[in-house]
Amino acid sequence: MNKVFVFLADGFEEIEGLTVVDLLRRADIDTETVSIGDSTKVVGAHQIEIEADSVFCEGMEEEGTMFVLPGGMPGTLHLKDHEGLGELLKKAYADGKYIAAICAAPTVLEKYGLLEGKKATSYPAMEKELVSADYQTDKVVVDGNIITSRGMGTAIEFGAKMVEIMQGTKAKEELLESIVYGD
Repeated sequence: MNKVFVFLADGFEEIEGLTVVDLLRRADIDTETVSIGDSTKVVGAHQIEIEADSVFCEGMEEEGTMFVLPGGMPGTLHLKDHEGLGELLKKAYADGKYIAAICAAPTVLEKYGLLEGKKATSYPAMEKELVSADYQTDKVVVDGNIITSRGMGTAIEFGAKMVEIMQGTKAKEELLESIVYGD
């Protein structure tokens, strides 16, 4: 089963989280938003309140094929501090499942040892925190089962790369054509 979980914490960057969800759903990829708080209500960094599909629980790693972390502050800090999420990410990584993070969120992957020797990118101000990664400046970087991206301005390319990984190049191209992206 191809299922994507997008983890949301209070203070997440709305464009990075919701653009990805929108693009994946447009491509008919089963995508679930997950609050890491006690409630399905999550308030973004710009005070946009949304209702997640579910609240974090054990066992999500077994269902998922891809796990996505949007950036934003203080959302990234909340993701970093959630030990259950950290354990899920480590297990998913060890099982060869895809882990994707954008903007400040690659620092979560760094904290849990998932970037060791991997090519990765992030929001430029976070570069110094990715000490174990081979830091890149491309908009989207894929190294094995790790996908990283720079920030809200690269959210469409980040989401499109996930569509490509899950469904192939043709699906990505059709998606980008449908949203009038690019030339």
